Amino acid sequence: MTARAGSGPLRRLVVLRHAKSAWPEGVPDQLRPLAARGRRDAPAAGRALAECDWLPDLAVCSTAVRARQTWELASGQWGTPPPVRHDRRVYAAGASDLLEVVREAPPEVETLLLVGHNPALEELVLELAGDGLDDTLDRVRTKFPTSAIAVLAWHGTAWTALAPGTALLTAMTVPRGAPG
Repeated sequence: MTARAGSGPLRRLVVLRHAKSAWPEGVPDQLRPLAARGRRDAPAAGRALAECDWLPDLAVCSTAVRARQTWELASGQWGTPPPVRHDRRVYAAGASDLLEVVREAPPEVETLLLVGHNPALEELVLELAGDGLDDTLDRVRTKFPTSAIAVLAWHGTAWTALAPGTALLTAMTVPRGAPG
């Protein structure tokens, strides 16, 4: 693990997989909306982010409808949501593409939220994590379901320095809303 105290400010990359989506017939993948369960789980994810003090300074969100709806419902749980960038590259990205998007975060951003899709999110988390607390790495390897949140921490002076194996996976949770 190369993230050490004293090598720059503590930064957090919070990764949120979009909530459960619907599969309406004839609707292109990028336009698929959230399912009823997703509309319950996305606000629960927002509450979890607030309760755990993982609120971002900036969010980067896929342009897919289900990701945008997840962002809107999650951030609607906070008093004042941070700025969001809807980035079309996140939709069909691989892990290396996502890392490039993350590296574009301004240096003043200490906590960045990335809202996107699997398998790329799971691959990014596993690529960046040099280590994990408790069983977090095993849990991500086993399954990174819809609405999953992973939190990676590292010390660095700029997001451009984030590299594979340099972060610590500090948390992984899957918030669920109460059935309606």
